[in-house]
Amino acid sequence: MESVYDLVVQTAAEGASRAAGTDASSMNPDGSPLPRPAPCLLPGCPSPGREVIAVEAHAGGEPGRVIVGGVEDVPGATMFEKMRHLATCHDDLRLRMLREPRGYPAANCNLVLPPTDPIAAAGFVIMEQVEYPPMSGTNTICVATVLIDQGMVEVREPVTSFTLETPAGLVHIDAEVVGGRARGITFENVPCFAMQLDAPVEVTGLGTVSVDLAYGGMIYVIADVAAMDLRLTPDEARDLVRVGECIKAAAREQVPQCHPERPALFGPTIACLVGPASGPHADRRNAVVVSTGALDWRRPDTWTGVLDRSPCGTGTCAQMAVLHARGQLPLNRDFRSEGILGTVFTGRLVAEAKVAGRPAVVPTITGTAWITGHTRFVLDPEDPFPAGFAVGDIWGAGTAAASADG
Repeated sequence: MESVYDLVVQTAAEGASRAAGTDASSMNPDGSPLPRPAPCLLPGCPSPGREVIAVEAHAGGEPGRVIVGGVEDVPGATMFEKMRHLATCHDDLRLRMLREPRGYPAANCNLVLPPTDPIAAAGFVIMEQVEYPPMSGTNTICVATVLIDQGMVEVREPVTSFTLETPAGLVHIDAEVVGGRARGITFENVPCFAMQLDAPVEVTGLGTVSVDLAYGGMIYVIADVAAMDLRLTPDEARDLVRVGECIKAAAREQVPQCHPERPALFGPTIACLVGPASGPHADRRNAVVVSTGALDWRRPDTWTGVLDRSPCGTGTCAQMAVLHARGQLPLNRDFRSEGILGTVFTGRLVAEAKVAGRPAVVPTITGTAWITGHTRFVLDPEDPFPAGFAVGDIWGAGTAAASADG
């Protein structure tokens, strides 16, 4: 089987032509095939004149751009090392893809890479506004859907199974496929675990808040909105973001956590607010707050972020780990997790495990992604904003100031 990277440019062109109703081999007026875009020679971000080929998708409402061509492999013996290399040496790719004019505050981006583990069919690195998460459920669902749609993995019906390599580890995929298209993705996450339960945290404007801290692929701080006079509804999104960002910042200062096997994973880096589901179709509703900049307690205009539009895969895994630690969620019982838009991911704990000697669980998440477009990004050599930009009207003061500083 050919490597994923050998296929990415070819399959991206075929997928784009399929969407347009034409054949990839006859897109030029003279009937000749489209030329393959010249890839960038890493180390480095794609240089001016190079095309970056991406497929746009969303899972449960959360956008997940997937880069399938135009960037060659990244140095590193593991996907975690590749993630660290991008973060420390070539962060301009993340900025270019996620900031304006190519991105917006709620955007996410994934870079598909050849795997370092022979078990995996592909690897990928996740890029968000302020970090490189080691794992993301919605992005995993988007990546798996795109790989199937683009023919970058061997597709079988009714179920296509393969393994992806994330910076957090190997993630197994079972995809329901109908007519060559993914209709549902189930992934088995890395082991997840509760880190600290019922931790009191002093939060400016809220007083003492009881929080749980858990690893679900990212380190989460989880708080119930019942005592905060808040509802998990789209019209209260701005207040939810401010509360979530403040709780996260306070928890990082007062109850910091790190992964016992990967100390470089420090947190919490993300907040999950939970409350009752909106109806019998779900067991609980959540609103996960994704940071878009650094919070400064002295400047309330920096208490900004965006809500995850989906039920959040890793956030659901973190919640399930906490519920299991409390004896409230046994193995092999569905946990239907509802997001801010009313979409639902179905989680399930399929096994118990150990992480550095502490109790952990192995969760699965089932959700669906939809492809929304095929994009070719370029950088004009005279473009004054090669790394993009952020303006305080929608990004918040902290991000806009960082953008102005370069």
